[in-house]
Amino acid sequence: MHNGSCLCGTVKYEINGDFGQAYFCHCQRCRKAGGAAVAANVIAASKDFAVTAGEASLKCYDGGKGVRRYFCAECGSPILSRRDGQDDIVRVRMGTLDTPVATPPGMHNFVGSKAAWEVIHDDLPQYQERPPA
Repeated sequence: MHNGSCLCGTVKYEINGDFGQAYFCHCQRCRKAGGAAVAANVIAASKDFAVTAGEASLKCYDGGKGVRRYFCAECGSPILSRRDGQDDIVRVRMGTLDTPVATPPGMHNFVGSKAAWEVIHDDLPQYQERPPA
């Protein structure tokens, strides 16, 4: 089991299952949502994800394009996102995890739209958009 929370501790969650793939996302929407050059995300099964505290403070931003982003209304921490047509998974922001993660992100997505000033300093696979299925 893994536990996580927002910056102020109002929203808490748990993941009762194994993680799927972890990755770095460099798209403009993730940069805007998190205020950083890159978002570190991990995939988890929706059935394994549960908010354990502060559910009323977990707000959703639907910016269109089939992605809904959930964040704490008290401190603004981005917690997870959901994509239309992929109801069986959630993408959790790894920075909100309170328990250690054994496997770090293994690839970079959307490097074709990364910030012009960002330099990637590792040898992980890079994909211009999403990786091939």
